[in-house]
Amino acid sequence: MSTYTAIKLVARPAPGPVSPDIFEVVQADIPQAGPGEILVKQTHMSLDPAMLGWMSPDTDSYIPPVELGAVMRSSGLGEVVQSNHPDFAVGDRVMGMMGWTEYYLGSGQGLNKLQPGLDAETVLSVFALPGLTATQGFFHVGHPKAGETIVVSGAAGSVGSIVGQLAKAEGLRVIGVAGDDEKCGWLVDELGFDGAINYKTDDLDAKLAKLAPDGIDIYFENTGGPIQHAVFHRMNAHGRVVVCGMIADYGKQEPDAGPSWIPIIKKRLTIQGFTMPDHLAEAPALTAKLAPYVMTGKIKHRSHVLAGLEAAIGGLNLFFTGANKGKLIIRL
Repeated sequence: MSTYTAIKLVARPAPGPVSPDIFEVVQADIPQAGPGEILVKQTHMSLDPAMLGWMSPDTDSYIPPVELGAVMRSSGLGEVVQSNHPDFAVGDRVMGMMGWTEYYLGSGQGLNKLQPGLDAETVLSVFALPGLTATQGFFHVGHPKAGETIVVSGAAGSVGSIVGQLAKAEGLRVIGVAGDDEKCGWLVDELGFDGAINYKTDDLDAKLAKLAPDGIDIYFENTGGPIQHAVFHRMNAHGRVVVCGMIADYGKQEPDAGPSWIPIIKKRLTIQGFTMPDHLAEAPALTAKLAPYVMTGKIKHRSHVLAGLEAAIGGLNLFFTGANKGKLIIRL
């Protein structure tokens, strides 16, 4: 009988870069689909910053941690190769939470069939978690208005880049924050941002004063770190802070201190965190809202593809270094 590879989480990560010894690579016989089940051969798998939280022992979060000894959690895309389920046929392409595994066996619950003609990288880079997160956060938490100014941290990432392009399409002034000059150039020259800041080399206060002379109305927070304080001081009255991620703090024993709460009162700011598991029931409506922007060429993306399931282990650390150029995807 043929075998397949899966990767299990066997220990909790320590602060800092993810060590490969918290995972176990296992081999198992390829199963057969039982009554009401489907067998999916996964072809592409998404790596997301949220995984760093899913591996922690924190039970006071929006989703339970991955259990030790279980296959590591992730979303992916694949093809049905066996089916005993009336809603799925052999050859159907499906997407959903299948984990770090070459084959997925299950009832199909939580899996969605894909429309023909969409390539895997576009699906995972735009129409999967990144696009849904960007659409929900920008429109339903940020409440944008044409003419406003938005600053997006992690702007060259999969979520941030879509947020910025949606904002441009809606008539906002868009400033992106990224970690190197190449990414900043991509934001301005390719995606049409009005300006970009390299948080590693630029004078943050001076650059914000130049790019946002009338202040900031929306801050879409993906990273935390020094840029958070610099933006916070320039928020306009009734500004909105959309807190989507804090990658700068995920690997630290103690998170950095946040800004003072006094300006929240003075400027009547709204600060709201959100996560997509609260809004998965709204995914069809979010996709319908996002699709016209994509189909009319207003949303571009780029993917950073790693080959082979085991590349996922080292790939997680690219979130800390910022070395990835676009949406991180594992091609199996």
